[in-house]
Amino acid sequence: MRVLITGGGGFLGQKLARALGTTGQLRGQPITQLTLADLAAPAPLTLPFPATNTACNITDPADVQTLMAQPFDVIFHLAAIVSGQAEADFDLGLNVNLFGTLNLLQAARTHANAPVVVYASSIAAHGGEEPAHIVDGVELNPQTSYGTQKVMGELLLNDMTRRGMVDGRGLRLPTVTIRPGRANAAASSFMSSIFRDTLQGETSNCPVAPDYPIYHTAPRTVVANLIHAANLNCADFGTNRCINLPGRSDTVAQMIAAMTDVTGPDAENRITWHPDAAVQTIVKGWRGHCTPTKALALGFAQDASFADTVRWFLADDIAKAP
Repeated sequence: MRVLITGGGGFLGQKLARALGTTGQLRGQPITQLTLADLAAPAPLTLPFPATNTACNITDPADVQTLMAQPFDVIFHLAAIVSGQAEADFDLGLNVNLFGTLNLLQAARTHANAPVVVYASSIAAHGGEEPAHIVDGVELNPQTSYGTQKVMGELLLNDMTRRGMVDGRGLRLPTVTIRPGRANAAASSFMSSIFRDTLQGETSNCPVAPDYPIYHTAPRTVVANLIHAANLNCADFGTNRCINLPGRSDTVAQMIAAMTDVTGPDAENRITWHPDAAVQTIVKGWRGHCTPTKALALGFAQDASFADTVRWFLADDIAKAP
């Protein structure tokens, strides 16, 4: 079983690689080779099977063809330009999120096998004139370049799956929080920083009102769901291979209250409240409520509480003092 993770240097790619190292197998077969690819070669991990860490620019078709000269059995496509950056730089987002995805799928189809492709899409696929509460089957109406690029990737994945070129599974991820590390250019970045940074003794600004609803999921849960997607049988998905993943709907105030219940008031006291019009323009077009009936029926996991997310962050990711 040969496995590829694009975006392998990112926090989700690294967590996914470690999780695969723990299980040692995928789709009932032992993993014999794992390749982690990113714009810069990811840092090596200690894993129980051979692993390769390589640099690859997915916007370059030749680079992708070299990466995929040998066929992979399972591909986790996590590489992307995040929402705020894709909105600020249309061409960069288009090149990475759309053409990079196309390059990957084109390279995958050159082999006789039809590899399983788990594609990380986004809840940002929804918006605009859709209902405030999303259910399966609503017409997608993204209101950002990032969401639009992700939807175009979904359509490519569905069509190439229909034609037998790949075996696609597209997952619309809720906002993933609490993300470790430093803030990135995602418009949703504050949804992690107001918890992560304040729990680590720093201040962090919340640019939206306390009653803003967030459809979210924990890193542990999304990694488990990525692996679950790869393990499912193709027939389980039906003709639409792209689904809304389970998440929780909580307001910012409810999430802060859950953090305070776990850790006390110190972190909450480090949050500032200054509106940011640019961030609000993007995130207020997203949907904060979703009923993912199909994903739940397929056995995808759903978080029980944000308090669990806080506990997992404290156990897994909080920066420790030297």
